[in-house]
Amino acid sequence: QAQLVESGGGLVQAGGSLRLSCAGSGGTFSSYAMDWFRQAPGKEREPVARINRTGGSTYYADSVKGRFTISRDNAKNTVYLQMNSLEPEDTAVYYCAADISARQGLVGPRDGIFRWGQGTQVTVSS
Repeated sequence: QAQLVESGGGLVQAGGSLRLSCAGSGGTFSSYAMDWFRQAPGKEREPVARINRTGGSTYYADSVKGRFTISRDNAKNTVYLQMNSLEPEDTAVYYCAADISARQGLVGPRDGIFRWGQGTQVTVSS
């Protein structure tokens, strides 16, 4: 059974950077598009970034465009989220996910997501 495990979260000051990793196991990692979502307290889970199976197409939420970069290394079964110029509003639990949606662009948390990671906390202090 495919599993996803995130790492790299933590506490950082505003303007700082973090790099999240999501390691996949037990499945054919390169067969799926991969996503990063986040969920802040009292808010719904929202899509942050998505990358297609080959890494040739990436999509971002408007709130993170130009600051976050999603990438993947299929040889290592790992997807990354490089987060720069972090803001207090980026504070949330970040989840990686695998999806089988055929659509282009970001997908919602119920659009073809079949596996979630356990989440990693990112806290940005002002």
